[in-house]
Amino acid sequence: MTTLTIPGLLQTAARDHGDRPFLRIGTTVRTYRETREAAATMAGALAVQGCRPGERIAAMTGNRIELVDLFLGAAWLGAELVPLNTGLRGGGLRHVLDQARATHLLAEDETAERVRAAGYRGTLWRAGADGTPRPGGGPAFPAAPVRPEDTACVLFTSGTTGTSRGVRCPHAQFVWWGRNVSEALHLTADDVLHTCLPLFHTNALNALAQAMTVGASITLAPRFSASRYWTEAAGAGATVVYLLGAMVPMLLAQPPGPHDRAHRAVRGLSPATPAHAWGPFRERFGVTLIDGFGSTETNLVIGTTPEEQRPGYMGTLREGFDARVVDELLTPVPDGTPGELVVRSHRPYAFATGYLGELAEPVDAWRHTGDRVVREPDGWFRFVDRIKDVIRRRGENISSCEVETVVRGHPEVADAAVFPVPSELAEDEVMVAVVPRAGGTLDLADVIRHCERELPPFAVPRYVDILGELPLTETGKVRKAALRRRGVTETTWDRVTADAGPPTR
Repeated sequence: MTTLTIPGLLQTAARDHGDRPFLRIGTTVRTYRETREAAATMAGALAVQGCRPGERIAAMTGNRIELVDLFLGAAWLGAELVPLNTGLRGGGLRHVLDQARATHLLAEDETAERVRAAGYRGTLWRAGADGTPRPGGGPAFPAAPVRPEDTACVLFTSGTTGTSRGVRCPHAQFVWWGRNVSEALHLTADDVLHTCLPLFHTNALNALAQAMTVGASITLAPRFSASRYWTEAAGAGATVVYLLGAMVPMLLAQPPGPHDRAHRAVRGLSPATPAHAWGPFRERFGVTLIDGFGSTETNLVIGTTPEEQRPGYMGTLREGFDARVVDELLTPVPDGTPGELVVRSHRPYAFATGYLGELAEPVDAWRHTGDRVVREPDGWFRFVDRIKDVIRRRGENISSCEVETVVRGHPEVADAAVFPVPSELAEDEVMVAVVPRAGGTLDLADVIRHCERELPPFAVPRYVDILGELPLTETGKVRKAALRRRGVTETTWDRVTADAGPPTR
C-alpha cells in the first residue's frame, strides 16, 4: 500500500509506534495500534450500514471521538468524509448539503434537527445513539486500495468573502500536510500536540496527520476558550499548540496569572499572527509561534521555523513548491510590489484536486490564492490582504489588513476589522469596527488621531462602530461579509459629518 494515503500513513504509524499513545479526546485514549484497529472495524461497521467506497458521508458534530473514527474509518473504506461547520444553519446549511449530496450523515441532537429542517433526507445517525456505526460494530475490513489522488475529504471553505465551496482534498494532500508541518515545527515522537480547532476544517485534521507522521500524541479539546486555554494545555501535557492569528490577541488580552507559564508548550503553529503580538506572546507565554501560508486548497507552501522568524511575514518558500506574485494579467511583478500570490506543487497531489461540480485541476497547474502579498528581495513573503478585501478610495488601493494593524496598535483597542462601505462619491469609504479593551475607555477621536499619524490621509477610516465582539467563523476568522452587510447604521460614528464629538466607551 502506498504511504501517500491515509490508510497507508496509519498502517505505517501503527507498525512503528504500536503501543505509543496516539489520541486523547475526552475520556478516550488510544494507542496507534488501537487506532488502526478502530479504523478497520469502523470501516466494517460503515459497510454494514450500507456505505460504499466512493460515497460521501457527512458529519455535523463538535470535536468528539466519533468524528475521528468516521474520518479514519471512511478513509479506510474508500469513502469520502464531508465534515460540516457546526455553526451552519438555514440557507447556508442547505447550500452545503445540496453540494455534498451525502448518503449518510452523523449529527448531534441539536445539529440533527437543523439538517432535517434544511432538507436532508438521507440516513441520519445521532452521535452516541444505538445504531450509529462505531469501531467494533462490524468486521475488520482490509484497507481499500485507494490511490493518492482519490478524495479523502470534502472540506467547505469558510465563506468569509463569498459562497462556501466544497474542496476535494485527496489522500496524498493530508500526508504531505503531515510531512511539511511536522518538519517546520520540528516535531518528534516525544511531542504532545494540543488543538482546540474544529475538525471540520483542515488545520485540526492535518494535526492528526502530523502526529501520525512522527509518532507523536495529540489531544483534541472541544473548543477554544481564552480563559481556560493554558490550563487545558497544561493538563494535556502539550509541548506544541495550534492557534489562529486571531486567537493570539485574545490570549494576550486575558489577565496575567500563574497559568501563563504553568505548561510545557514551547512551539505553536499560528498562521496570520499580528506582527505586534508575536514578541509579547513569546515573552509572556514562552511559546515561539510559527507562521506560514497554507489553505484548504493547497499545503504549507510558505512558512517560518522556530529559528527563522520575521514577525509580520508568512515566511519563505518551502521545498517542493513554487510561488509567484503576479498582476491582473498574471505577469510576475518586481520584488517589493504587491500582487496576487499564485502557487504550484512539485509533490504529487499535495494540493486539492478542485471544487465540487468542477473539473479536476491539472496536477502541475498554478493555483490562484486570492491573497495579495509582497515578496521581498531576500525571498520573504508578507501578506497584504485578501484581494476581495482591498478597498478602493479616491483612486488609491487600501489594504484593510494594514489599517487594522494600525488601529490595533492603539492602547485601548482589543481588536479591529476594516472593510469597505459604499461612498456617495463612488468607489469605497473605509469603515472600522473596533472592540475596546476590557476596563478601558476608548476615545474614537484619539483612535482617528492615532490613524492620522500612521496612515496616509486616504486610508484613515471615515466610519467607526464600537462592538462588543467581532463576528467570527468557527475557526476565528472575521466574517467581513457580515460586517459589510451590516454597513453604516444609526450607531455608526461618521467623522466627516458628525456634529457632536465621537462617543467614548
